[in-house]
Amino acid sequence: MQMSMPALLLRAEGLTVGVAALALYIHGDYALWPLFAFLVAPDLSFAGYAAGPRVGAFAYNAAHTYVLPIALAAGCLLAGDPGLPVQIALIWGAHIGIDRFLGYGLKYTTAFKDNHLGRV
Repeated sequence: MQMSMPALLLRAEGLTVGVAALALYIHGDYALWPLFAFLVAPDLSFAGYAAGPRVGAFAYNAAHTYVLPIALAAGCLLAGDPGLPVQIALIWGAHIGIDRFLGYGLKYTTAFKDNHLGRV
């Protein structure tokens, strides 16, 4: 299956964000065990699908948009606290970027496999 140019660019964007977040995490000299332990934590949001596709898509999308981790990191850095919240934001951002690269996008309420990058 041939990939459209927008889908290819969105995947490249995800790879870039994922690699940048991991590089910043390593550059920040944070411990590696939290990275490995919590890298898949945002995927726990798919449990919302137990309440139906509308709730599931909302929960999944809330945990898989860059808005919250960027706001968390920016707020903490502006407040002068480069500690744990920034570490969490970098892990979270890396997860989202890797997901985008793999083709897992924001979900539609029709089905878990329907997302803004296409059908998985």
